[in-house]
Amino acid sequence: MAAALEQLSSSKMFDGFNLRFRHQSATLGCSMTFSIYMPPSPASNIPALYWLSGLTCNDENFIMKSGAQRAAAAHGIALVVPDTSPRGLNIEGESDSYDFGVGAGFYLNATNEKWKNWRMYDYVVKELPKAVSGNFEQLNTSQASIFGHSMGGHGALTIYLKNTDKYKEYDATCLIKKNNNVSTPILIDQGDADKFLAEQQLLPRNFEEACKAVGAPLTLRMQPGYDHSYYFIATFVDDHIAHHAQFLKSA
Repeated sequence: MAAALEQLSSSKMFDGFNLRFRHQSATLGCSMTFSIYMPPSPASNIPALYWLSGLTCNDENFIMKSGAQRAAAAHGIALVVPDTSPRGLNIEGESDSYDFGVGAGFYLNATNEKWKNWRMYDYVVKELPKAVSGNFEQLNTSQASIFGHSMGGHGALTIYLKNTDKYKEYDATCLIKKNNNVSTPILIDQGDADKFLAEQQLLPRNFEEACKAVGAPLTLRMQPGYDHSYYFIATFVDDHIAHHAQFLKSA
């Protein structure tokens, strides 16, 4: 039985539509929103490209700021954008820090009982695809790929690697070291003026070395002068959609 969706908005863009929905999540135990950009494509067999956003974001940031719809429309790909965490649960401490709790689900399943609702891995990997496929017959969710930014970029890597090799860790560098059968190329852009890079919160070179060690195909592009913002995302998002499109359309 398809999950019941409440449509919140619809806006035409590049001859496709930005759609936003609310549904009750059994996985997270709360109401969740997600956005979809549906391209002006044939009535069936549209591939799905999932976008995972970074800390403090919700499902609207990427849709409103990235300009990714132009490339998605050109390639005939749907963009599926979940929220970044459960909301409205009023757990003590859930909003005390920008990098923990609300807006900071990290796309993992929490193990502490207090945070039992924080099961964003299961939500993104299991519940959301079922909700989407059950309500959009024109989508082919078996032809799917995933990308993201910051917390979401790392989440996309871990979800891809865990569902290739079934490991239980949530660190992309650790996962790739244990996974010597990755054949689909990974593309990462990193601004060299990103303050989080300077603060050693982002360690793309560690991931690059781990990929080299196991022969995993990675293109890491250090982009001069770019920071961590949506200006950076908007500049390079077309390249990433084209990167995913070549594999989605050949699947």
